[in-house]
Amino acid sequence: MKSKSNPLLKTFETKYEAAPFDEILTEHFMPAIVRLIFEAEEVINRIAHSPEQPDFDNTIEALEKNGEKLSRAVEILFNLNHAETSPELQQLAQEVSPKLSDFSSRMMMNPDLFKRVKAVHEKQKSKLPENLTTEQKTVLDNYYRDFLRNGAELDGEKKKRFAEIKSALSTLTLQFGDNVLAETNAFFLHLTELADLDGIPDFVLEAAALEAKSRKLDGWVFTLHHPSYIPFMKYSSRRELRKKMFMAFSFRGNQDNEFDNKKLVGRIVSLRYDLAGIMGEKDYAHYVLKERMAENPNRVNQFIESLHLASRPFALKEFEQVKELAVKKGHHGDLERWDWAFYSEALRIKNFNVREEDVKPYFELSRVTRGIFGISELLYGLKFRQTDEVPVYHEEVQVFEVFDEKDEFLSLLYLDFFPRKGKQGGAWMTDFRGQNNLDQSNTRPHVSIVCNFTRPTETEPSLLTFNEVHTFLHEFGHALHGMLSKCTYPSVSGTNVYRDFVELPSQIMENWLTEREWLDQVAVHYKTGEKIPKTLVTKLIDARNFQAGYIAERQLSFGMNDMAWHSIKEPFDGDVISFEKSAMLSTELFPEVPGSCMSTAFSHIFAGGYAAGYYGYKWAEVLDADAFALFKEKGIFNKDVAGSFRKNLLERGGSEKPMDLYKKFRGQEPSVEALLERSGLIINPLDESSGN
Repeated sequence: MKSKSNPLLKTFETKYEAAPFDEILTEHFMPAIVRLIFEAEEVINRIAHSPEQPDFDNTIEALEKNGEKLSRAVEILFNLNHAETSPELQQLAQEVSPKLSDFSSRMMMNPDLFKRVKAVHEKQKSKLPENLTTEQKTVLDNYYRDFLRNGAELDGEKKKRFAEIKSALSTLTLQFGDNVLAETNAFFLHLTELADLDGIPDFVLEAAALEAKSRKLDGWVFTLHHPSYIPFMKYSSRRELRKKMFMAFSFRGNQDNEFDNKKLVGRIVSLRYDLAGIMGEKDYAHYVLKERMAENPNRVNQFIESLHLASRPFALKEFEQVKELAVKKGHHGDLERWDWAFYSEALRIKNFNVREEDVKPYFELSRVTRGIFGISELLYGLKFRQTDEVPVYHEEVQVFEVFDEKDEFLSLLYLDFFPRKGKQGGAWMTDFRGQNNLDQSNTRPHVSIVCNFTRPTETEPSLLTFNEVHTFLHEFGHALHGMLSKCTYPSVSGTNVYRDFVELPSQIMENWLTEREWLDQVAVHYKTGEKIPKTLVTKLIDARNFQAGYIAERQLSFGMNDMAWHSIKEPFDGDVISFEKSAMLSTELFPEVPGSCMSTAFSHIFAGGYAAGYYGYKWAEVLDADAFALFKEKGIFNKDVAGSFRKNLLERGGSEKPMDLYKKFRGQEPSVEALLERSGLIINPLDESSGN
């Protein structure tokens, strides 16, 4: 039954004003967004032409208050397009995106509005009294820089071209992500012979049988979604089938079909280069990094190179160890990319005697969820109560009301765990409403965690791999950053921070995964109720740095690729595959796979917000290693340390410069040594001199 009126144009009459997914229809979005853009522009014009002398309240704060309903409608649309999409929703997003980009450009290039923003900024710069808080000064600085960075002072032709580029990029990046999803969904490996299942554990086979049944097929089906793809590559002894899966995965967006992304990559990086040039920058990396902790490409490249030099010797040694084991197991010829996960897992089992099937029964999803909630309860006093009074966009989504230590409402938390045809791959945190305290409104956030975890089977609940628990902790750290936000202004609340800082709250949470004190609480066998054996905990802790060098090199190679794409000095008109190969060459360990390309499915930088910023994962690892060292020193559930981390980092969002916030918590700037030491990537001089 169709809704009689457009719910996106009204105040949501739901508990906590949660998004009324049970009322919102696809056809509601376009008319609502068009109207809300019109209304927001009317407000902008009133601000721009106000007869009052410009000050923070009537200009900057007025802009912060504008367009709340528009922001909510847009957040709902694009979150659904990522988590529960359809061809109709994808088409709608393609049509809406340039409209939003054009609206943003019109605002940022409004000369009368910019005059007012500039006047307020110059007044503050000249230290004329307006008694602004630190957060207000940050918001003001951000607005002034955003106007400059979005063409406010460009002349007519350049302004027009800048707006055209922004509009084009908004569409192209969406198309890139849609193509990756289409290619991921298009392939599946259908097996019917028992001989083809050699080496694959029962828990993987049961999920594959369930996938086949859902497609009305006999036998077993494996897909390119991570809960299916990764176990197959780890356990299947059928090398030719591993190769088939690998080739399908690594050629996504690279098959010269309607979903091919090679031309999109070229167009995206060329437009970004053009945009940077219009703004007077050498390249897009210089343009982006002015608003990052790293500040400039030279510093990023030096950072990547320093970690590369530290990681490379370990990666080479680890590669040879896997190769040696492979030969002992009868492997002939080169160790190829489709061999790595299989023999690497065999070596891990050999070295630490711990198998995934031994671990999974102790990580039942609902128990892990309670255990992760438990960390935030011990650290921050949070309480989680599941509710069915809040509408959801899919029947599998769970919703929790989150309360603080005083039992006051803090946030809604949506949990969406399992892969679906309409959901993009990977895992992410987002929100349906951000936090702010404008006009003392105490608007609390509605945060969502979206994952692609192992589904329950007909005989077992969802049992997570160790890596899936790691992912859950990571995304929950992002969620805490959103839920605990205590800012006044929406533009700096929650995760609205620099990209090379946003991963600190998420990555620090990962540390609890290999802490005995936490594992002893959360890891309980789903059938017997017995706690995880201490011997197994010891093995998991001992194995935490297994192949740390290889893992670091792989992630650094992605960062190198990203920086190369966004450091081009002319529009790109070359071969995407050759360019990528050259960018990542110094980290290469395997023989070349002709034609394969990761850039065509590199959604982080071509469909997400990590362009010239993928290095930020490693950058934030330096921060989190240094920060967690204080927890290790004082106690991993120490409330004083947690209180300081909450007050100085999690609550403050982007209200101050990231390093200033970090030093308030830690009392010092971090150094890379903390990360190298934690990862075991420091060469012992005695070992080096002895040739071991």
